[in-house]
Amino acid sequence: MDKWLMGVDLGGTTTKLAIINMHGEILHKWEIVTDISDNGQRITTNIAKAIDDKLAELGESKSRLLGIGMGAPGPVNAINGSIYEAINLGWNNYPLKDLLETETLLPAVIDNDANIAALGEMWKGAGNGAKDIVCVTLGTGVGGGVIANGLMVHGVSGAGGELGHITVVPDAGAPCNCGKTGCLETVASATGIVRLAQEALEKANEPSLLQEKIDDGESLSSKLLFTCAQEGDAISLKVIQQVSKYLGLALSQAGNILNPEKIVIGGGVSKAGDLLLKPVREYFELYAFKRVRKSTTISLATLGNDAGVIGAAWLVKKHFAN
Repeated sequence: MDKWLMGVDLGGTTTKLAIINMHGEILHKWEIVTDISDNGQRITTNIAKAIDDKLAELGESKSRLLGIGMGAPGPVNAINGSIYEAINLGWNNYPLKDLLETETLLPAVIDNDANIAALGEMWKGAGNGAKDIVCVTLGTGVGGGVIANGLMVHGVSGAGGELGHITVVPDAGAPCNCGKTGCLETVASATGIVRLAQEALEKANEPSLLQEKIDDGESLSSKLLFTCAQEGDAISLKVIQQVSKYLGLALSQAGNILNPEKIVIGGGVSKAGDLLLKPVREYFELYAFKRVRKSTTISLATLGNDAGVIGAAWLVKKHFAN
């Protein structure tokens, strides 16, 4: 009987779960609400119950599972699987691995949520098995994961790959949730793009389709901005150039340090497709060292919301398969 891998991707709003086979194929996937009340004390209990309920529904025993892998927000202690700090969940030096093993009665392995997304793309997505990859996830914030010679880069305190906190606006940058100013996250996340668009509209002296849609009652969002850009709105296109310049600059810095085979861009903002990818590539080539720009390809992530659970399952296979 083939063993199954349990992958979990913990988010601030929902937790994604999937049962995955040894080949990285999703057999069953579902979501539960992330209960962040009381500093997230019920999260591991709820995950354990969700797994038990699904196994009962499938008529399978827990012995079918090789182990459980999980991605969590915040820096992770790679030695003991604890979370140094997860601001949204209220965790501080939280013993996640120990609690997850106690609740699920399964061997567990923990990593950062952006890291497991990178592992997922390496295993079954845009990475195509490449061993040197940089992944950047553009969502509400900006996450990053770095894989060097097939191994995840954690750093000495679990903060390796924090691409979202590369400073790209050094003097007059907006404040970031991390306490610094001018981070990539302040200009390339969905919230950062909205801020840049608001600033552009306030300074504009010309008519704008984006402003017209807002005046008609639509909410300003990165999705609306990209929609207007596709229709040729000059202000929206100008904001995309601005975002692309900052992102291309940050990725060139990562590229110059790591010389990866592939850089993969994921997250909700990446759904803009070539509208974002083309100018990002142009700025990357402008700023990157010659050999880096010749050997590194930039592409969009292909796994979408499944990247995290697949990466978490890969961790289980790596750590517990014979």
